[in-house]
Amino acid sequence: MRTPGDTILSVEGLSVGFGRGTARVAALRDVSFTLGRGRTLALVGESGSGKSVTSLALMGLLPPSGRILSGRLDFRTPDGRVTDLARLDGAGFRALRGPGISMIFQEPMSSLNPLFTIGDQIGEMLLLHQDLRAAERRRRVIEMLELVEIPGAAARVDAYPHELSGGMRQRVMIAMGLICRPALLIADEPTTALDVTIQAQILDLMRRLQKELGMSILFITHDMGVVAEMADDVAVMYAGAVVEQAGVLDLFDRTRHPYTRGLLASIPREGLGPDDRLVPIPGSVPPLSALPPGCAFAPRCPHARPACREPVSLEPKAPGHLSACIFDFAGEAA
Repeated sequence: MRTPGDTILSVEGLSVGFGRGTARVAALRDVSFTLGRGRTLALVGESGSGKSVTSLALMGLLPPSGRILSGRLDFRTPDGRVTDLARLDGAGFRALRGPGISMIFQEPMSSLNPLFTIGDQIGEMLLLHQDLRAAERRRRVIEMLELVEIPGAAARVDAYPHELSGGMRQRVMIAMGLICRPALLIADEPTTALDVTIQAQILDLMRRLQKELGMSILFITHDMGVVAEMADDVAVMYAGAVVEQAGVLDLFDRTRHPYTRGLLASIPREGLGPDDRLVPIPGSVPPLSALPPGCAFAPRCPHARPACREPVSLEPKAPGHLSACIFDFAGEAA
């Protein structure tokens, strides 16, 4: 059993809405999970499942139309204090971002400013959080570029984003996220736009840096193959809610929710012959403004029964393994 001191992030009952009054749509509904110190938790699900909204809520970056409706987001800061992120104001978040929590966004070209050098943009984090002279900031930035394996870092520090390849720009984003040595790194689909070879290099780099810096990672992805490589624990999201949560090996070996089974059946794997086909999940994620009663996955589920129209909560099916399904499919192959 994980003790409170081992937990760096505890999300309990997080609900997020967009809009106002009767027009408000719940993008997240009672989301709960924990992340252990030095571990990687993968948030998995299709587009629109609520993964990125969860990360924006944790970073205090929800757009003006969005707000946290309920829940606690307890984060253990590097000095041991527990802070409820749901109660922080703008100044509190600005002090915490960088040395406490940092984030790598999905598309570096939309996150990097084309008018400033990469050295200036990485160094801005040090300017905000550490009282360093310009020469010392530059030295630290070059060291970080070397750490993320940018060749010729001393020269590249003065390059502009458009002068770098996609893989290089992603490494710059990682350097920017790590320059203040955060306790928690949120990585929102950091390898989606990269080819397979560069993706593997970036994942290897993140694993190595995690060990060297001792940080925790919240890894957001829709790729179950990446989950198998990166994660210690997994929370599967569907239509704004967590439907299954377990350790990564337990999740793959003893899948307990039909949606997770569908995700695993739809990915390429060893042993597929030329006549074998991947099995897609039929249908699509329902709009959040018109969710079906009870289980949101029921309209797409081959096992759905009338009882699935009743509300179902995320409950333990085995030690450390939770599922939001009235059935238990443990032991069956996905």
